[in-house]
Amino acid sequence: MKYLIFLLLLISSLANSQTWDFDVSMDGKHIGDHQFVLTNKENNQQLLKSEAKFNVKFLTINVFNYHHKADEVWENNCLKKLESNTKENSKTTTVKAYEDKSLFKVTAQKPLEIDTECVMTFAYWNPKILQQKKLLNPQTGEYLSAQIAFVGKEVINVKGEAVKADHYKIDTSKFKIDIFMKKMIFNTSNKIFNYLRIWPTF
Repeated sequence: MKYLIFLLLLISSLANSQTWDFDVSMDGKHIGDHQFVLTNKENNQQLLKSEAKFNVKFLTINVFNYHHKADEVWENNCLKKLESNTKENSKTTTVKAYEDKSLFKVTAQKPLEIDTECVMTFAYWNPKILQQKKLLNPQTGEYLSAQIAFVGKEVINVKGEAVKADHYKIDTSKFKIDIFMKKMIFNTSNKIFNYLRIWPTF
């Protein structure tokens, strides 16, 4: 089974902004990057900009090109608005969603209305996703049931260094994800290092 590795370094460069930069590799080979930029706004809201670019090659031939961009508005760890555009090779998918009173309305290939107090996407930057029963896929607009379980603590290799991390498993009807998470605070620069290792099903 193929797997992706997301290596994340969070740098707090501004008082009201945080940036997560993921170095993404598949089967040990670098295929792209994924960046999250979270900015504090008024009324306790936050704006998240997400962009991912992957390019998978077989020998010298491009077999998969992926470009995903999303703008998300969050408040108290809940999604309030989403606009995304994803291009997979020649296929383009657009998703728009917003909170309307007690409903969260999603415009996608299969439109839906979600009746819940708090919607979250697969926001790997936010550990509160580990407490959710359902997660919204920002690429497709699907609201997926998710069984999330803590597997245990494991030692993983991060750039040649053994790191003890927490292993979580996310199981949905569409794909399965294993996440390894570890936080380390550095006194001099207030950096947080997370290591996420994700196995998608193809």
